[in-house]
Amino acid sequence: MPSSPFIWNYPTLIAHRGAGKHAPENTLSAARLGATHGFKMMEYDVKLSRDGVAILLHDDTIDRTSNAKGPASQYNLDELLHFDFGGWLNPKYTGEPILTLATMAQFTIAQGICSNIEIKPETGLEAETGARVARIAQKLWQHASIPPLLSSFSETALEAAKLAAPELPRALLIENHVPDDYLTRLQRLGCVALNLDTTLTTQALVEQTRQAGYEMCIWTVNDKQRALELLSWGCKGIVTDNIDTMAPHCFD
Repeated sequence: MPSSPFIWNYPTLIAHRGAGKHAPENTLSAARLGATHGFKMMEYDVKLSRDGVAILLHDDTIDRTSNAKGPASQYNLDELLHFDFGGWLNPKYTGEPILTLATMAQFTIAQGICSNIEIKPETGLEAETGARVARIAQKLWQHASIPPLLSSFSETALEAAKLAAPELPRALLIENHVPDDYLTRLQRLGCVALNLDTTLTTQALVEQTRQAGYEMCIWTVNDKQRALELLSWGCKGIVTDNIDTMAPHCFD
């Protein structure tokens, strides 16, 4: 059973990477756009710059989502701020700066938006990233009414996050295959939830997971009927790219 009495009180619908298909992913513009569509929870990826600043970025490198090259960990924040993280998606976003976790915290807390922070360490930096991101999040959200949910595919990062900030809720991300011992892993990591690929999610698995005391948050769901099915099974979170057709008002 989960080691924490944590009660899941997050919004059901979660904007993936802010509004990452409609604005540059993991940027303030994406978060603002998701908010204008009524989303009260955001999922976004966090890793570390060379100088240990928690920044929003999905890939190990900045090649795909900026006008520069190389691993994020080879740049200090002041260097990253010179690069364009918006023009790759649409010229109207040219000049979009990289977003820090500190700024994202300020925005989301002020707007009453909850956060699912996916700890996305560069290869080889799993433990360091998990611990540091957890400590930073703990400080940034210390006065918030609802803490951020920390999730990761990296069990090493989640274990480090557990040791660094044990009171922050955690979720294990799984893709490709659900291991037979997944419930044991959830227990060992002190998780409150399983964040699972929609293609792996069955009603039987949902029932088994929830009977064991864990909630389920499913990604990435871009079809309303699939979302309704998952909710009818008892899933608590739906992560979506479609901030227009999957906006909260679409489910009223």
